[in-house]
Amino acid sequence: MPRALITGVAGFIGSHLAERLLDEGVSVVGMDNLLTGDIVNIERLAGRDFVFIRHDVTNYIHLEGPLDFILHFASPASPIDYLRVPIQTLKVGSLGTHNTLGLAKAKGARYLLASTSEVYGDPLVHPQREDYWGNVNPVGPRGVYDEAKRFAEAMTMAYNRVHGVSTRIARIFNTFGPRMRVDDGRAIPAFFGQALRGDDVTVFGDGGQTRSLCYVSDTVDGLLRLMRSDIDTPVNIGNAEELSIRALAEKIISATGSRSRIVLRPLPVDDPKVRQPDISLAREALGWEPRITLDEGLKRTFDFFRKKLSL
Repeated sequence: MPRALITGVAGFIGSHLAERLLDEGVSVVGMDNLLTGDIVNIERLAGRDFVFIRHDVTNYIHLEGPLDFILHFASPASPIDYLRVPIQTLKVGSLGTHNTLGLAKAKGARYLLASTSEVYGDPLVHPQREDYWGNVNPVGPRGVYDEAKRFAEAMTMAYNRVHGVSTRIARIFNTFGPRMRVDDGRAIPAFFGQALRGDDVTVFGDGGQTRSLCYVSDTVDGLLRLMRSDIDTPVNIGNAEELSIRALAEKIISATGSRSRIVLRPLPVDDPKVRQPDISLAREALGWEPRITLDEGLKRTFDFFRKKLSL
């Protein structure tokens, strides 16, 4: 039976990855320090071929037995988190990546890095292709996350070239779905939380900035296809359909039947004005593209938040 280590397993995407791999007959070791993850996300995995280890991957990792795959998903991922713990964010992208790559080398495991569309910064190229180097402010408040992931990509490629580690790099665009935290700070949980409470829905800037939103099951499918592929250069995983933040807020208000009104607030520093992946490489090389529509994904996410907020 194949065996995989997932760091950041109690996080949003990490927990969905663990569940999918278990469904596919893979034995999973999950690792998380619970800085931003939630143990509730993995309670459903009890009784399966799953072992949880509470550990900070910025410290040395010792794991007995063979490993076939390492999926490095440990990191704060929302602005509210990485602005609160900037040094930990930089450490998990640097020391955590170094430690997990060292483990991959020692075990002969294939390695998948969870990178991000944030490596493109506030892009001057639209849509964003993998050969675009980005427009990142390294000393701005968002730089701790952007540069941590850019460093992680460089470290991953160095282990690939120097040590022959079989590596994969996924540049994950905005993903949403059940198990996001209500206080996550990103648009979809914030809008759902505000609308369900009947509060004003807060939109930053004029709401004209855009995002491209991929439902979590589609993202997980793309990640696993990439992990099992032969592509060792970065691959965008995301939805190519773009919409404005204001349009998203209006959709969520409508979906919840809320009487909330939209209020505008100043745009945060270095907030990207546009975000849309070119997924030509994923389509051609992985045979992958999102299948869940935005409306269907929002419906499933609404059901989750409605139950979450009724607790």
